[in-house]
Amino acid sequence: MSTLSRDEVARVAALARIDLTPTELDRLAGELDVIVESVARVSEVATPDVPATSHPLPMTNVFRSDVPEQPLTQEQALSGAPASEDGKFLVPQILGEE
Repeated sequence: MSTLSRDEVARVAALARIDLTPTELDRLAGELDVIVESVARVSEVATPDVPATSHPLPMTNVFRSDVPEQPLTQEQALSGAPASEDGKFLVPQILGEE
């Protein structure tokens, strides 16, 4: 049972300003139909006693603690720069402005 017609896919593509060939419309109609059916199947088993999940495995924060530290000095920040001038990074001019 198809839930998305080729015309519906064409309409959505037009709204998104995506130019699709007739072959792409036919292919995407089938692919999107499979996606819609998969979501419907998941919705059937999603009951109030099944908690919502965002990931199948438990996730833990892998970031380091946010501990304030001394910032780099101007000299330290510029020490790895290929070029500097007047205490600032020196980069090539790209806009043709002075």
